[in-house]
Amino acid sequence: MTVNLLDFDLDNLAVFCEQLGEKRFRAVQLFRWIHQRGCANFDAMTDLAKSLRDKLSTVAQVSAQNVVSQHISGDGTIKWLFDVGSGNAIETVFIPEEDRGTLCISSQAGCAMSCRFCSTGHQGFSRNLTTGEMVGQLWHAEHFLRHHLQRQERVITNVVMMGMGEPLQNYSALIPALRTMLDDHGYGLSRRRVTVSTSGVVPKIHQLAQDCPVALAVSLHASNDPLRDKLVPLNTKHSLDELLGACTSYLAHAPRDFITFEYCMLEGVNDSVEQAHELVRLMKSRAVSGLRGKFNLIPFNPFPGSGLKRSQAQQIQRFAQVLLDAGMVTTVRKTRGDDIDAACGQLAGDVVDRTRVAIRIARQRDVDLKAAAATTSPGTVCVH
Repeated sequence: MTVNLLDFDLDNLAVFCEQLGEKRFRAVQLFRWIHQRGCANFDAMTDLAKSLRDKLSTVAQVSAQNVVSQHISGDGTIKWLFDVGSGNAIETVFIPEEDRGTLCISSQAGCAMSCRFCSTGHQGFSRNLTTGEMVGQLWHAEHFLRHHLQRQERVITNVVMMGMGEPLQNYSALIPALRTMLDDHGYGLSRRRVTVSTSGVVPKIHQLAQDCPVALAVSLHASNDPLRDKLVPLNTKHSLDELLGACTSYLAHAPRDFITFEYCMLEGVNDSVEQAHELVRLMKSRAVSGLRGKFNLIPFNPFPGSGLKRSQAQQIQRFAQVLLDAGMVTTVRKTRGDDIDAACGQLAGDVVDRTRVAIRIARQRDVDLKAAAATTSPGTVCVH
């Protein structure tokens, strides 16, 4: 059985080469061929000794998952569907902008977090991806785009672990993937330009700060625990107080001096002006301990069976203005790729649905959501 070299960061590739009787500099050469040049053919790696190439051809391969489909949006966004076996698939999205090219990578086939507003969570969880399956998304996208755009220089400047799955629930495979992205002999991405997004796996946030600190984004979506319990079920295990404490600690190691907080705007659920004021109070109470945050308000992207609606544009602006008036950096995310179901929260892939819920339970959850929203404490005007 051959080894997939996409599974190795440079240190692990060096260990593998040592087992073949080769020195570390051969691993560096091999790493560059794979990631910088996108080469999967050992015979084409001409500065490697033929004896090494012959050995590699019998024990190793460079293999990304097969592309099931590719869709290009009218705005230039590209979505790939990759086959990961057993009837499962994952989705990867490239978002082009004038000053950057961002790749949104999946970490799991499906997701076990069951966040109320996310289509991936509704379809259930199948399995974790390997390091090679995560890196393979970047490997394929980068070298496809260079050919597609007829460019020699790097196209992907930013990576966000915001695709299907909760990356911190696949921690052991995530860390080598991040190190490959950051390595100067690999993709050479800045720590400031690689972002891990989490729904709030607090112990792993602390661990990430020690092992491989990159930019951190947190799916917040609520200004109090009762509502967040409904929207992000993980909150029942790690409360807002515990989560924000972990975020504060993370900043001591992070490449940026702020945490990005993602907030999906849901009509009649979490988008009232009173809830905006409550969010301001929550963040102000944490600012004294050093927490700095940037808020990214995300218009909800509807999907069948969600039972939720996108907040009206005027309501999103009213909500944003409360945060801005309180001195909080706030942006409203521009929806990209929604014509090909590549927008935030729409990635679903083709995985076996293991979380079918009876209609009566779904209806009860809708009732609970409305009740939680109705009991949110009224806000007061923040003095600033």
